[in-house]
Amino acid sequence: MKAFDDVEQFVRAEGQLLGHSHWITVTQEQVDRYGALVGDEQWIHTDPARAADGPYGGTVVHGYLTLSLLTAMTQGIFTIGGTQHLLNVGLDSVRFSRPIPVGRRIRASATLRRARRLPTGLLFGLRMEVEVEDAPGVACVADTLSMAV
Repeated sequence: MKAFDDVEQFVRAEGQLLGHSHWITVTQEQVDRYGALVGDEQWIHTDPARAADGPYGGTVVHGYLTLSLLTAMTQGIFTIGGTQHLLNVGLDSVRFSRPIPVGRRIRASATLRRARRLPTGLLFGLRMEVEVEDAPGVACVADTLSMAV
């Protein structure tokens, strides 16, 4: 994990790869619970028997579940000293490049795209890229916006 002493040191890292998160295994139980919570219980996510004969040979993680895991993964990449908390402000863009098979390990990398001071705190944008262990390319690319207070 990269520890920045303060906001100024963090801002100077603009354009740099901040690091990688820890690996997370996305389980079928997580996918099922997420699907029930948000009302997306498509068989491609929640029915392993049916999905075994589907286009991916098994169930796949919801794209929006992948996005929600970015918060936990980001917390494992860096800290900014002198700040009390980080707030999610939004997303500039998101692309799901390939499915993530349930049961596989994923991690995210974070690159600081931009940072600027506002009266309410530091607004910054990250390029988050989610990869699947032992698979080529990235499964998700998200340009996130956050506020460090």
